[in-house]
Amino acid sequence: MCGRFNLIDGPEIQLLCEELGIDLYSHQTSADIAPGGTIAIIHNVGGKRKVSDAIWWLILDHSTLKPNYKYASFNSRSDKLNSKRAIAYTPYRESRCLIPASGFVEGLDDKKTYHKIELEGAAITFGGLYKEHLNQETGEVVYSASIITLPALIPQWNDIHPKSMPLMLDFEDKELVGKWLDPNFQDVNFFEGLLEPKLRKPMKVTKIDKPSKWNPIEDSFMIAN
Repeated sequence: MCGRFNLIDGPEIQLLCEELGIDLYSHQTSADIAPGGTIAIIHNVGGKRKVSDAIWWLILDHSTLKPNYKYASFNSRSDKLNSKRAIAYTPYRESRCLIPASGFVEGLDDKKTYHKIELEGAAITFGGLYKEHLNQETGEVVYSASIITLPALIPQWNDIHPKSMPLMLDFEDKELVGKWLDPNFQDVNFFEGLLEPKLRKPMKVTKIDKPSKWNPIEDSFMIAN
C-alpha cells in the first residue's frame, strides 16, 4: 500500500470535517492522488488543528524540496517506527498527522489486478507522519508526509494486497485523535494496539481496471472480521 487514493467532497468527508472541527478547501479534493502529489494533512499547529497541503513523499531533496525518488517514502512501515535509525522514528514521536481520504487502491504483484477500497458509509483517516521543511529562498514552510502501513496478516487481504495494508484510525475516537495529533505526546506505547493488522470496520471492495482510472469492472463485495 497504498499506491493511490482519492478525496471527494461528500457526506462522509463533511462528517469527518465536522467531527474533527476542520475545513477542507476545494483544491485539496481530487479524484486521483498518486505518490509525489499534493495531499491534505490534518495536524496540530500551535495547539490548534490545521489542514495543510503536503507532498506525499516523506523524504525530500534538500535543495529542491521535491520528492527524493531514491527512497520510496510515501509509505512508512510500522516495523520501522521504533528503529532509531529509521527516517520515521522521530516523526512518529513528534509529528503525527491524519490524512483524509474517500477510498484507496491496492494492487497485487501481477501488475494487472487492482481493487478500490472504501469504508462502508464512512470517510477514511489514514494514520500518517509528516516533516516540516523551510524553503531557504522564499521562507515558505513546505510539508512532506507518508502513510503508515501494517503487515497484511489477515486472510481477507490475501487477494487484494498480501504484503501490507494502511493504518486507518477512527476519527470519532476523540481520545485517540487528541493523542495522535498532540506533538507533545510521545508515549507511543499507547498506539501499539493500532499497529496490529485488523479489519476494524467493514470495507467495500471493487475490482477496477487501472489504478489511475478507478473504473469498476466487477460488482463490489464486502469484507469484515
